[in-house]
Amino acid sequence: MRALRSVTLNIKEGEFVAIMGPSGSGKSTFMNILGCLDKPSSGAYILDGEQVDGLTDDELSLVRNQKIGFVFQSYNLIPRKTAVEQVMLPLRYNPNIPHHDHHNIAVEALQRVNLEGRMDHKPTELSGGQQQRVAIARSLVCSPKIIFGDEPTGNLDTRTSEEILAIFQELNREGKTIVMVTHEEDVAHHAKRIIRFKDGHLVYDEPVEVQTDAVDVLKTLPMADDNDIEEM
Repeated sequence: MRALRSVTLNIKEGEFVAIMGPSGSGKSTFMNILGCLDKPSSGAYILDGEQVDGLTDDELSLVRNQKIGFVFQSYNLIPRKTAVEQVMLPLRYNPNIPHHDHHNIAVEALQRVNLEGRMDHKPTELSGGQQQRVAIARSLVCSPKIIFGDEPTGNLDTRTSEEILAIFQELNREGKTIVMVTHEEDVAHHAKRIIRFKDGHLVYDEPVEVQTDAVDVLKTLPMADDNDIEEM
């Protein structure tokens, strides 16, 4: 049984797209193909003007490193590494960035997500929202053209979710293409376009009529208790 059937669509540079659908609908397979983690059994996938479905695994790894940033629900951080070390990891595999620049680039990425005071902290010393911001910083260091978020707010409370969505919206305003999988309607409406899958078919593809501004939502939410986990 095919996970996706006759799906044809175009995501333009600079869009912010939410991918939705029930479990088993094909959205995860679609996301994995877009992220060059899986290859389609038929059809073609063109990313940034290059047909990538026929590339070798090594070539796909290079595409992922240089053109794609990933942000996952579970953060995917390495327990024993500090925030700045986590963010430096993708740079090791990018031949276009000199090694002596790695630390400064990682520091700048963490500053970009307001974690300049947590650079030497390990995941157990960070709140969930801070860990996700480390993951976002890590996704940015190789200057990708597109950022994929797989349920990036799934493990976060409402206020922290809005903070993460505000970062995504700011990145999108700066020109980054954002593609985000979510089960939550309110999260999806932070995007500019919603795509829905059902039983492997693309059943809905429409712009969001009124995009939710995460910054405006944050202004209306009560201040959360201090969620920061201090170093022991």
